[in-house]
Amino acid sequence: MHNAACLGLGDLGRLEAQVLDSLDGVRLVGGADPSPGAREQFERELHCPAYETLDDLLGTEDVDLVTIVTPHTLHYDQARECLSRDVHVHIEKPMVTDLAHADDLIARADAHGLVLAVGYQRHFDPRFREIRRLVDEGRIGRPHMVVGHLEQEWIKWTQHQWRSNPDLSGGGQLYDSGSHLLDVLCWTLRADPVSVTATVDRRAHDVDVNSALTMTLEQRDEAVGSRKPKPNPVTASVGVSGDGASIPDPGESLRIWGDEGTIAFDGESITLREAGMTYETTPSVPDFEELTRRKLGNVVDTIDDEAELEIPAVDGRRVVALTEAAYESAERGERVSVPGWEG
Repeated sequence: MHNAACLGLGDLGRLEAQVLDSLDGVRLVGGADPSPGAREQFERELHCPAYETLDDLLGTEDVDLVTIVTPHTLHYDQARECLSRDVHVHIEKPMVTDLAHADDLIARADAHGLVLAVGYQRHFDPRFREIRRLVDEGRIGRPHMVVGHLEQEWIKWTQHQWRSNPDLSGGGQLYDSGSHLLDVLCWTLRADPVSVTATVDRRAHDVDVNSALTMTLEQRDEAVGSRKPKPNPVTASVGVSGDGASIPDPGESLRIWGDEGTIAFDGESITLREAGMTYETTPSVPDFEELTRRKLGNVVDTIDDEAELEIPAVDGRRVVALTEAAYESAERGERVSVPGWEG
């Protein structure tokens, strides 16, 4: 039986606490949040004690799994503390906002033999799993170009929240919902970011609202099905807007060109065109609670050696490296290599 706790008791934190408590082999033992109101609501809904600090939680309860749902720049210190106490960790995205911090957490988890996961639920979303399957099977041959976008009515409802405070968020929409797009771009192609050029527009706010990135990606050796000599470079561009029309879920698209076909995703349907043939599918998407159940269930199964982790920390590191390089590029006005995957 795993004793689980949640750090950060807002709406998502309480949902993850409820999901954890419903999983076989898991018992919810507590939570932590500096807000008295959040603690009171957690105790009322979850019937578990809530503490003001992580130290109070870990010092009082016997915990071996913590899910972290707190402002982005707090993730590193909180995850490091959990790992130092031999506690498995699931962190909501983005993993951290500093590449050195990502590397340190990965090293600590490896040294302690602990699971360190990052909350990219799209790895369990049938739409993106289908795109990845089509790429893996070589249905479009050798991928060579990809274009994606994500837009959301984001700044209107975050401008007075911690998400628009760079001291807590580490950045704006690129680090928030845009993080999912960068992750799935690399994940579906099994590719690493090599270099990036970026333009960022804050639109009179303290954090980025609009971002435009052009990148060179490189498919890893594990990529299958595309009959390619290695390495395989992919030209990519994405646009992320936090002043869009879609709410609460973002509007988005993804299109991948290969030397034998294309994959187009319009946010709902997937269209594959290959050798004069067309294949279309509109996968049914589980609700957010079910996606949360799948990702946290996978974390627990990985701890029990019953599954392979589908949201590993290295995926979180990849997004942090790319995002930090994009911000650096926008500031310097030139192309920047992505640390760790410069080629």
